[in-house]
Amino acid sequence: MPTVSFTPLSSAPAHGEKRPKFSGADFKRWQQKMLFYLNTLNPSRFLKEDPLVVVEGDSDTQRRTATAKELWDFLEKEYKTEDACIKKFVVGKFLDFKMIDSKTVMSQVQEIQIILHDLLAKGMEINEPFQVASIIEKFPLLWKDFKNYLKHKRKELKLEDLIVRLRIEEDNRNIEAKSHKK
Repeated sequence: MPTVSFTPLSSAPAHGEKRPKFSGADFKRWQQKMLFYLNTLNPSRFLKEDPLVVVEGDSDTQRRTATAKELWDFLEKEYKTEDACIKKFVVGKFLDFKMIDSKTVMSQVQEIQIILHDLLAKGMEINEPFQVASIIEKFPLLWKDFKNYLKHKRKELKLEDLIVRLRIEEDNRNIEAKSHKK
């Protein structure tokens, strides 16, 4: 029987591997990467635990350990607060968004989808029926009849189905508008 040899993958980073640098943006993602990196080196406990009591005369070591934890706590407080502000800004952007008649509905739906994606990326939980209902609610005035038609449907629409219906409706309206011009 042939022997098989393999080299186990090491979870520790290579000696020359650089730790992730914080750029000031997307703190949560950086924090997770940093925790993973530190877990591979195993000093991450210093970021979570209070420093050990050090024997008298070794205050330099104690001060560095306390500083690492204090720095980590400061960054977490600072950027989680900033993240909360960004969430509020994106929520406000979503709530204030209004469709207008002078732009195509599909382009405006794409704008709403981008805002919804930002909300989801920031950890906000928005279920699909709410997304569909809110998009329908934001239709422009000229789409009032179609809006009422969709609101009174008994079957709950999926987001994908709504987009297909909107494309069809917008195409039909464009064809109708062209035929009226002739």
